[in-house]
Amino acid sequence: MNKLNKSLLLLFALSITNFLQAQEETMANTMRTNGKIYVVVAVLTTILLGLLAYVIRLDKKISKLEKE
Repeated sequence: MNKLNKSLLLLFALSITNFLQAQEETMANTMRTNGKIYVVVAVLTTILLGLLAYVIRLDKKISKLEKE
């Protein structure tokens, strides 16, 4: 695993931890009872996975260019 991947993994883990700590109990309960929390989690997951895929793809392209 190169430094970029390790850094991204650490950033991802820290952002998830901060997100979970930042939620207030009342807001989470309200959103959970309305069913909106699942939409929020799905959107955030989609965005984070998209960004992760983009960075990995970009890293592979850059590595390929460096080899040439």
